[in-house]
Amino acid sequence: MDRRALLTGSVAVGASALTSGLAPGRASASTGLTALHEAMAARIARGELVGIVYLVAHGGAVHVDTIGRKSLDSDEPIRRGTPFRIASLTKPIIGAATMMLVEDRKLALDEPVDRLLPELANRRVLTRLDGPLDQTVPATRPITVEDLLTFRMGYGLILDPFEPDDYPIIAAAKNLRLTMAEPYPPSPHEPDEWIRRFGTLPLMAQPGERWQYNAGSLVLSVLIARASGKSLPDFLRERVFRPLGMRRTGFSVSARDAARLPDLYQSNPETGQLELSSWFPPHELTQPPAFPSGASGLMSTIDDYLAFSQLLRNRGVHHGRRLLSAESVRLLTTNHLTPQQAAGGGFVLNGRGWGYCMAVSVTPDEVSQPGRYGWEGGFGTVWFTDPNRDLTAIALTQSLNFLFNGGAAEFQRLAARV
Repeated sequence: MDRRALLTGSVAVGASALTSGLAPGRASASTGLTALHEAMAARIARGELVGIVYLVAHGGAVHVDTIGRKSLDSDEPIRRGTPFRIASLTKPIIGAATMMLVEDRKLALDEPVDRLLPELANRRVLTRLDGPLDQTVPATRPITVEDLLTFRMGYGLILDPFEPDDYPIIAAAKNLRLTMAEPYPPSPHEPDEWIRRFGTLPLMAQPGERWQYNAGSLVLSVLIARASGKSLPDFLRERVFRPLGMRRTGFSVSARDAARLPDLYQSNPETGQLELSSWFPPHELTQPPAFPSGASGLMSTIDDYLAFSQLLRNRGVHHGRRLLSAESVRLLTTNHLTPQQAAGGGFVLNGRGWGYCMAVSVTPDEVSQPGRYGWEGGFGTVWFTDPNRDLTAIALTQSLNFLFNGGAAEFQRLAARV
């Protein structure tokens, strides 16, 4: 398995393009959409993907395209309403939910998390990342809410080398069954037990010092529940999903939707051919998880995720109703990292900065000028919004290698030309 997939001859059997709102005579847009369709269809024809549904929204026009099928052993086509495991596209939603609680004054960005997470008070920090767990120094300050949002809490994935088993801190987290990296099998612990166990570990770095992936959103899963007095699924349903009309987004699915979930695939490292993954089989997703993961636990559809992305694009307003302040949206979608911290993000950030639970481009690249925000999910899901061009693009697949074989990069590059 490709180590990077933790962050998460077939032919197309069906293809359809559903377009709404495209103005007559938009020849350049039509040419761009054709190039994008042909590129994604070619990847399915080469056996790199089984199916994909993607969306490009630009200047009021929304184009949705579906290509391929839900599994290699089925003729059932991918559809616009097909549910997907969205993996780390969960994180931006968790960031927005946290900001709702900040606006409710149930949290403050600069407050220590100790008030609601006493398990994380009086932190100690490893003197050496690969050292014994008892060789520590006191943390110079508490972890704050903003540390969690910016992934600078002092704990997260080790990227180089990637999650080394011989590091005591990695072995300890695995023994505690915290699911800090691999999304499957999920943690069996309910939130209170999860945070109790996590609190027995030292930090890897001083709070605020270093960007490290994933752990911040896991801790936010517990913090949101305690601050709101509701379970994380209930809070998201009440404050995010229902107001936005995201009726098919959640941590579990109905038996009907479970049957519609596409199979999850990864490439065999020796043959390069797609093979069925054992991660998150559909029948396991009909029951609510013990630990609802704010890092990677949600399932959703293309239109549901568009509704969330449009909330940010509209600076917190949905159909005339304000759900987030413009200032909260600005904080979510603005880079908060120093250049050194961003560089430490390695292949995960890939030259980008980080807002609150999502990436933000800080230099011009082949997709856009600085200011583009969004994220990717390890199961082959991609979203970005370029506010400078009023353009949003979302692609949902269930191929783990989509992010790392050039597919996601090609999608973003071509979508930006529409």
